[in-house]
Amino acid sequence: MIEIENLWYVYESGFTALKGVSIRISNGEYLAIMGKNGAGKTTLAKHLNGLLKPTRGYVLIDGMDTRDYSVAQLSRKVGYVFQNPDRFLFAESVEKELMFTLKNLGFSESEIPSLITRTLNDLNLSQFRNRSPFSLSGGERRRVALAAILCANPDYIVLDEPTVGQDFYEKERLAALLERLNKKDRRAVIVISHDVEFVADHIPRTITMSDGLIVSDGPTNKVLTNQLIIRRSNLKLPQISELFTLLHEKNSHIPRDIVNIEQALEAFNKLTSSRKR
Repeated sequence: MIEIENLWYVYESGFTALKGVSIRISNGEYLAIMGKNGAGKTTLAKHLNGLLKPTRGYVLIDGMDTRDYSVAQLSRKVGYVFQNPDRFLFAESVEKELMFTLKNLGFSESEIPSLITRTLNDLNLSQFRNRSPFSLSGGERRRVALAAILCANPDYIVLDEPTVGQDFYEKERLAALLERLNKKDRRAVIVISHDVEFVADHIPRTITMSDGLIVSDGPTNKVLTNQLIIRRSNLKLPQISELFTLLHEKNSHIPRDIVNIEQALEAFNKLTSSRKR
């Protein structure tokens, strides 16, 4: 479990980015942390693997106080995928990107080849093993950056704005991968994002932030259809939620807490069934 208690963080400039944040994230959870730029999302995410240390309060990763451990030690538990993969990638081949991560985290020479092979297979990257990451497409480079994190088998995966610059099909492939990592591999997945459509379609729990504070924390369909929360978090309603809000105003039997197509179909099926009775 990740336990964040009364977390404050003040940058050297004097700017207070986090103001008493408290969150619990269980093993195997899948959640999003949302808010506009400057809300504190990335500052919070960087506390999860020790890139930043609390000014006040604490962060525990399975009981490990992040103030007492190095980034390398915490990275065995928490993998952090940066927003821009080009800032993360540097090696001359995909294989060497993964090899660098594993050596840096202290994996033995005997473990490394099998970990690399398994991870490349899992992410459909085997054909790029000896290619330069910079010769690949944007979506492929993102998968390489993710592979460099996953090869170490972290229990928690943090992705910072993973859908930026991705088209619809790339987003759907990413969603399928994250769902598999969460459900099949039982890894906790934490997505830092302001992409309300992606979160509404795929992620069950949503935390919203504004000005370094937690605004809300709950089921995505409740959070992203609450207009007060949306305004305070400087977000917008998912498009389908806008539609159901209007429909609810016309007919109170139509629910308004609908955020994706699956929920919409379920709601209409229930309405149709009730009318037939």
